[in-house]
Amino acid sequence: SRGLGDVYKRQVKMNNMRLKKLSIVAVMSIMCLAVNAQEKSCSKDFTPKKGDFTIAATVGYNSYASVTAQSGLLTNYEAAALSTNWSDKKLMVGFEGGWFFKDLWKLNLGGGLNFTNNPGYSAVPGTIDDNVGSAEDNMGEIPNYRAVADAQSFSYNVFAGVDRYLKIKKVPNLMPYLGVRVGFAYGLNEMKYDEYETMGKSTAETYNLRGAITFGVDYFVLPAMYVGVQVDPFAYTYNMTTYKPQEGLGNLSADSHNFSVLAAPTIKIGFKF
Repeated sequence: SRGLGDVYKRQVKMNNMRLKKLSIVAVMSIMCLAVNAQEKSCSKDFTPKKGDFTIAATVGYNSYASVTAQSGLLTNYEAAALSTNWSDKKLMVGFEGGWFFKDLWKLNLGGGLNFTNNPGYSAVPGTIDDNVGSAEDNMGEIPNYRAVADAQSFSYNVFAGVDRYLKIKKVPNLMPYLGVRVGFAYGLNEMKYDEYETMGKSTAETYNLRGAITFGVDYFVLPAMYVGVQVDPFAYTYNMTTYKPQEGLGNLSADSHNFSVLAAPTIKIGFKF
């Protein structure tokens, strides 16, 4: 288990390094574009106006919540809240939409949904006798194939926010902004084995409730295109994780509170129309 822990730590470190590199490249690109635009066409203003819409592809941390139901055949159960530390997450490509309801005020909306169904299959008995104590006595016997669980997984996340943009006179197409974000993520996993030992359906649920202050910079390189970077100076996330390994049992729950500073760096490429 120590080896697996080391591998996990290395993966988290590599993900953080990749995200930091992407953020640095994005910031440098925006600075180069801004300087180039200032030298060539300071008079052209591509910034959005009241009534404009935006849509952007984003690269940041995985904001979905995912959980796995426990086996219903255990004698002891324990629960632990899922990690909501953004640095533990993998990179994810997402989308967000925006609407400028005023010249310098933008409403943001985003999210996504996943659903997976795994059909269940019955067990295939072999010829091995479980009551035989010696492995040598079962040499040459056909092993048992356990049933495949009938399982379903469902997850979604949604977020909304408001940004207040600022204009820089010397670089008219470079627009920093400060805003707030609220988000909600939910995950559900259910599984049931077609076996006589099974004590019914096993269920696991989790949800994250997140609030953050965000700061970013968008640069409008063309009348209908922009690139940007953003980071959350402060973010708070609450998680609740619940397991119900057998039908008829009560819920087994755990929760957590996460506070982050300079969290969730994100880069984006978007279009304005």
